[in-house]
Amino acid sequence: MPEAPTIDGANTTWLLVSTALVLLMTPGLALFYGGLNRAKGVLNMMMMSFSAIGLISILWWFYGFSVAFGTDVNGLWGDPGAYLGTKTFLAETDLWGATAENPSGIGVPLYVFMAFQMVFAVITVALISGAIADRAKFAGWLLFAFGWATLVYFPVAHWVWGGGIIGGDIHALDFAGGTAVHINAGAAALAVALVLGKRLGWPREGMKPHNIPLVALGAGLLWFGWFGFNAGSELTVDSVAGLAFINTQLATAAAVLGWIAVEWVKDRKPTMVGASSGAVAGLVAITPACGFIAPWASVLLGIVAGVVCALAVSLKYKLGYDDSLDVVGVHFVGGWIGSLWLGLFATNSVNAAITDVVGASDGLFYGGGATQLGRQALAGLIVTVWSFGIAWVLAFVIEKTIGFRVKAEAEVEGIDIGEHAESSYDLSPAGGGTGGAFAMAGIGTPGGGATSGAKSEAEPAEPVSEKVAG
Repeated sequence: MPEAPTIDGANTTWLLVSTALVLLMTPGLALFYGGLNRAKGVLNMMMMSFSAIGLISILWWFYGFSVAFGTDVNGLWGDPGAYLGTKTFLAETDLWGATAENPSGIGVPLYVFMAFQMVFAVITVALISGAIADRAKFAGWLLFAFGWATLVYFPVAHWVWGGGIIGGDIHALDFAGGTAVHINAGAAALAVALVLGKRLGWPREGMKPHNIPLVALGAGLLWFGWFGFNAGSELTVDSVAGLAFINTQLATAAAVLGWIAVEWVKDRKPTMVGASSGAVAGLVAITPACGFIAPWASVLLGIVAGVVCALAVSLKYKLGYDDSLDVVGVHFVGGWIGSLWLGLFATNSVNAAITDVVGASDGLFYGGGATQLGRQALAGLIVTVWSFGIAWVLAFVIEKTIGFRVKAEAEVEGIDIGEHAESSYDLSPAGGGTGGAFAMAGIGTPGGGATSGAKSEAEPAEPVSEKVAG
């Protein structure tokens, strides 16, 4: 006779911690994207991430979790009413994965698993925003996020993890989101960037990051939170969670070296932006593979991801699409690399769930032949086509109705002012004087006077370059 349902304290605690870590990734993404952006659009960039936390959390609670993880209906979506937000799940039997034979499941309350998957949905939507910096109406973004989450992310999460066509029928592997998160968001980012078109002046004008320390801070927070993203996806405290944890660190570290090596060869100067971007590329690539490959294969994966993604970001200049913050070059390309890597290096020797749970095969280099590689490629292709197609249609319809792109005047003045009536930095002179704080303090002026070094009113002031402030 089965025992009564019981909560596993260790598993529940680890998943609660992992949920908080993954939630922190979205503010980290806001800082990372915000620093890469120009100064006059940083708040709009960050608002798109923070608004995703608000909007997607509510949608996930109300029906998204049901569509993704409800009882499979047809391989494409789960029962929308299974975990509808109007219901409550607080009974002792409301444990995730509970069955008659195993009434405790993994010993984690249903709401804990729901919250963990909720923050995945949040950051997946937020990732897309980096491709459309400086030119998207905030209302258009919210409408797009609502439609894309509903029509793309929620069903794709079911395809991959909820018993749908990719995990259940094709038997493709995705430990923590290479297909469901990064390929998915990257394909959508490309579609929206194409519909909105290029930023004014791109690529003729240099649109450099306005705050590199902010980029590094954001990358650091992403790196920190990613341990919950990857190791938390094991859902239990065991050796595979430890494997995912160490693989995440190794691949990311290797990708930093790979990216800056490319910069060293191409430009003779490694950069902080490059190191930060390399870290993100490594995190993206290891996401689908972290619990399915050996540590040595993670190091190789990181090096390959760092090098290839560093080269891939230049494709936008050759192909002519304006992916503002390189979502395609890092997330789409990195997601594909990590997903295909499983077809080469996945092995039951580190995780028996590959065969026992998913029904997948060892990778090519572990005697499994090309079968799993084909499965991984097919899964990535299905998600790419679906996500790109739906995102393009959504963006096109929004642009032709309420308008998705801001007017040229607002883009030139700065989207922060036009969309949010605020600015990230107060660059006005202190105290209202024409010389600013330095002049008032007598710094840099002959004789220490506050105004003796100032130009006469008759002499025209030199124009200020936009590049100085990003």
